[in-house]
Amino acid sequence: MSSVRRIGKAVVGVCAGLGGLLYGVDAYLEYKSKSNILSRVQAAQNTIRTLEPLPNRNQMISDLESTEEFDVLIIGGGATGAGVCLDAVTRGLSTALVEKSDYSSGTSSRSTKLIHGGVRYLQKAILGLDYEQFKLVKEALYERANLLQIAPHLSEPLPIMLPVYKWWQLPYYYAGIKCYDIVAGKQLIRKSYVLSKRKSLDKFPMLKKDQLVGSLVYYDGQHNDARMNIAIVLTALRRGAKASNHCEVVKLLKKTDPSSGKEVVSGATVRDRITGKVFDVKAKCVINATGPFTDTIRLMEDDSTKKICQPSSGVHIVLPGYYSPTDMGLLDPSTSDGRVIFFLPWLGRTVAGTTDTPCNVTFNPSPTEKEIQFILKEVRNYLNDDVNVRRGDVQSAWSGIRPLVSDPNKADTQSLARNHVIEVSNGNLITIAGGKWTTYRSMAADTVDCAIKACELTPEHPTSQTNGLLLEGAENYTPTLYIRLVQDYGLDAAVAAHLVHTYGDQAFTVADMAKSTGRRWPVAGLLLADGFPYIEAEVRYAVQEHACTAVDVLARRTRLSFLNVQSAEEALPRVIEIMAEEMNWDKAKQKKELETATTFLYDEMGAKAKKEYLSQLSVNLSSADILKYSEKWRAMDEGHKGYVTTQNLRHYFEQIGESVTEDQLQQILKDVDMNSNAKVELDEFLMLVSAVKSGEVQGNRLADVVMNDDKSIPVHRSGGGV
Repeated sequence: MSSVRRIGKAVVGVCAGLGGLLYGVDAYLEYKSKSNILSRVQAAQNTIRTLEPLPNRNQMISDLESTEEFDVLIIGGGATGAGVCLDAVTRGLSTALVEKSDYSSGTSSRSTKLIHGGVRYLQKAILGLDYEQFKLVKEALYERANLLQIAPHLSEPLPIMLPVYKWWQLPYYYAGIKCYDIVAGKQLIRKSYVLSKRKSLDKFPMLKKDQLVGSLVYYDGQHNDARMNIAIVLTALRRGAKASNHCEVVKLLKKTDPSSGKEVVSGATVRDRITGKVFDVKAKCVINATGPFTDTIRLMEDDSTKKICQPSSGVHIVLPGYYSPTDMGLLDPSTSDGRVIFFLPWLGRTVAGTTDTPCNVTFNPSPTEKEIQFILKEVRNYLNDDVNVRRGDVQSAWSGIRPLVSDPNKADTQSLARNHVIEVSNGNLITIAGGKWTTYRSMAADTVDCAIKACELTPEHPTSQTNGLLLEGAENYTPTLYIRLVQDYGLDAAVAAHLVHTYGDQAFTVADMAKSTGRRWPVAGLLLADGFPYIEAEVRYAVQEHACTAVDVLARRTRLSFLNVQSAEEALPRVIEIMAEEMNWDKAKQKKELETATTFLYDEMGAKAKKEYLSQLSVNLSSADILKYSEKWRAMDEGHKGYVTTQNLRHYFEQIGESVTEDQLQQILKDVDMNSNAKVELDEFLMLVSAVKSGEVQGNRLADVVMNDDKSIPVHRSGGGV
């Protein structure tokens, strides 16, 4: 290993020289801006947070409608739009934001959960002497450090292991990772290091040991992406911004600019998708921050505009927590098709992804079975034989659409932009597109700078004020704050830690809403789902955070649907009950919410892909098992019709003393009914039993009951899912 280190250091010397050259050029170009950055940090530290209750959504709608004219109207409430909103309002501009669905409902909640500079981009920058690529990495590393600082309750450093199985790769990767440290400079989280084979297996016991040489460990950041997005929005609201989710732009308003005589965008006609109300929001400047839907708004202004967005689907899957250590991620730098796969601990589970597949823009992206199988195949390549990577262990799966864009400001509009792109149309519509989660703040600052110039705005502060500005929940956060929740409210320690890491210093407000458990311990905090720290009080608090639907709660305010789709289905009825109490929903509204949320979980969280996979399986049972389970199916087939209906299922469960609701019966049928004819035929039933016994899929409740005399533990009993 010592010889490898010497070789590695020699290679590092060469690469560091190239990296140092790029770094020196960059340092020289940015030298004059250092004093400005320091003054912004000081201004941010002097900002006083107000902790008054947030205005409710109805008040926001009223303010959006009644304000004569805003300085800025942002369309889109993802990470970029929220960042622009916060940047604009902290400069003293009157700011409005509207989002068609929920904050972070699109790509911003479906990321890899990393806050990173991009090791791959640095490799390309050094090997290709690409200064633009280098600047992108350096900017991202700076923003990584800033994001870890301004939201410590929602983010944390994460060590990531890069296993090495060929001796020659060790010095090569070592050099690259050390250059990553060098470029980070003062923003370095912690130094990277080399581990021997034995120590690598100590840190990551699940790792495949055959031919393992050793590993490299470097640091990036990790966050709860949807909650981070919401924290940015809430921070903007506390500073006077007016924003509303579930408000769709149906038309752009235009007027003639008296000074230039040209027609310019002057606001938008908006429809509240909750009430159906239509109203106008007027503004001096309109900013399009709609991610994959960038071209939808651009074409709304000018239907002859050339499209710039080239969407790409990135799928992730969630596996049980035992697939990875709780404090170490894994990077596969070169998959079978040249892509990169991350394998990361996240909120008690393991996230694996991502893919990169051209796709169509849709509001309801679904993961495909092909993409799920690709990720599972790559995961198998790195885990030892003790870890049986089963299809049935996939607890959730989702697809996010990356808004890759070509730069309309350049002659070569076919090549994709590596960084974000800002476009000012002839009608002064400002479009911000591309970029990445980590650099949302700098993207927002650049966008507002552009808006001020293009629309001749007069902010109180001409430069961005968000560098170092603490986000909602961060001001009084400490890592041990959860202990006070345990001691003062009688919450379970895991629940208390979850609340603090989700809401920061606002966790006490949530704890105030927690109801008694009726038990000796924990005293308070009724759980929404077994095995997860989410409590019912969070649903009530979510309404104060402008959650309007059950999906808003299950997917963004909590992350339950992303962690385990079946647990989300089980919690759904109670979530709707609580929201009905808070929002005065009638029975019809509750039924609609149940249908909408069930469809979301089925289509977008992986259940649909599971059914697709199940339909392709063949029956792999012994003759004895086929006879055994055929007899059980015939026992359910009252009248010997040749199929089983929901009425038969209901009667079967009553006979064995199992209580099931009508909704649960429909879900059981939906999982088994491969040809969607509302009947369970023998071949479908045997296919389900075969798949559950082999661990390929999770058995639903029917399979669980009919197999209760088997000795093997069903997949879902060991943490399986979709």
